[in-house]
Amino acid sequence: MCDALSRNMPANLKTLVAHCIVHARRNFVDVVDNFPEEVDHVLESLKVIYRFDSEARKRKLSPEKRLKLHRSKSQQVMDRLHRWLNRQLDEHLVEPNSALGQAITYMLNHWEKLTLFLRVPGAPLDNNIAERGLKRSILHRKNSLFYKTGNGAWVGDLYMSLIQTCELNRVNPYEYLVAVMQHGEDVESNPSAWLPWNYRHQLATLEAAASSDPQSAAASI
Repeated sequence: MCDALSRNMPANLKTLVAHCIVHARRNFVDVVDNFPEEVDHVLESLKVIYRFDSEARKRKLSPEKRLKLHRSKSQQVMDRLHRWLNRQLDEHLVEPNSALGQAITYMLNHWEKLTLFLRVPGAPLDNNIAERGLKRSILHRKNSLFYKTGNGAWVGDLYMSLIQTCELNRVNPYEYLVAVMQHGEDVESNPSAWLPWNYRHQLATLEAAASSDPQSAAASI
């Protein structure tokens, strides 16, 4: 899953490629002031697709059942949108070189990869999760006024990876990092027990051990 930049596709890469609908959508959002009716038509169509995808998540459908849902409901919406996009250019309703025309052309040129979710189980609609993760790293680099050394960049990446993993597991990143630093020796001896999704269990185990052995707890303090 990526946008349509050519550098995202190495020549020897052999895999299924999906393009991000949000990138295509953004081209229309950028011109909404000049083409409000046309843009609204596209955005409303895509909103329906996302509503069906949200339904699939709420129902916890398997990839195969999610695909069946999109084929039964989203396919007709996307087919209508495809016809509408083509009509704008074929009937000269939109100037191809205009900002709206370029947004339409982009979507039509990448239609197959933008609609992979209608043919392949599990194919996502967008790569927003990855985009948000990357943006966090970029902002951290910016706030750090770039990195002075390669090791500094490595440390920054390490922390960003931990913070993002915490958020994906609904763990407070600050509390997690504090706990890891406070129990450095335990983390070093058994790092897998201190991953964001299970560190609370390890903390509870240590607290239970400390409460059953007050002398050990006092010594550690």
